[in-house]
Amino acid sequence: MMRIKGHLWMKLSVCAMVLGSCSTIKSTARRDHTPTVSEPRRITFIDHINTPSRGRGGSGGTKSVGIGKNITYASANLENAQSWQFKYAQLLDVPVENVLNFSLYNFIEEWWGTPYRLGGKSRDGIDCSGFVNTLVSSVFQFALTGNSAELYSKVRQHLKGRDLREGDLVFFKIHHKRISHVGVYLDNDKFVHASTSSGVMISDLNEPYWKRYFVGGGRL
Repeated sequence: MMRIKGHLWMKLSVCAMVLGSCSTIKSTARRDHTPTVSEPRRITFIDHINTPSRGRGGSGGTKSVGIGKNITYASANLENAQSWQFKYAQLLDVPVENVLNFSLYNFIEEWWGTPYRLGGKSRDGIDCSGFVNTLVSSVFQFALTGNSAELYSKVRQHLKGRDLREGDLVFFKIHHKRISHVGVYLDNDKFVHASTSSGVMISDLNEPYWKRYFVGGGRL
């Protein structure tokens, strides 16, 4: 009987030792484990600058901005644009990278504000057909003569407004049954011409006055 009690006591002592060691192992593991999902994680980059990590939904922490998302070839070279491009981009209401024809806009710059004079062909005064003939000859190297009605008869292709491209002619019937005014199309419904009121200038085909008398465009 005493021998059985001794064996039982020994077994209880061994069990107590095993349980104690398991408890020690668990406490050690608890001190050394990596953070769980519920604990905040912070990622260190450079010089102790931290940013919270984002969960699966990507909504945590600061918003990520794609710096290169809207960069294109043209915008990347915007810093190379010249002052005349910015000026005419604003007048035409188009992106700066759309204004590329230096010869055309340099010609307009030189003639800008020249007063209207019927039959005139110089910087002292010029009429609409004289301005168009001079521009087309100088910029596009295409010999052109004639008044606005004659120019209308010379175009090889008549165009609607949506089909116009830079260098096409635009025609109007102002208080006449025949073509009485002509200009040169630029971009975004804008055209350059010699107006009777303000001389050489840029106008918009969508302005009520010009829209009322606009006949169409023509390509040489």
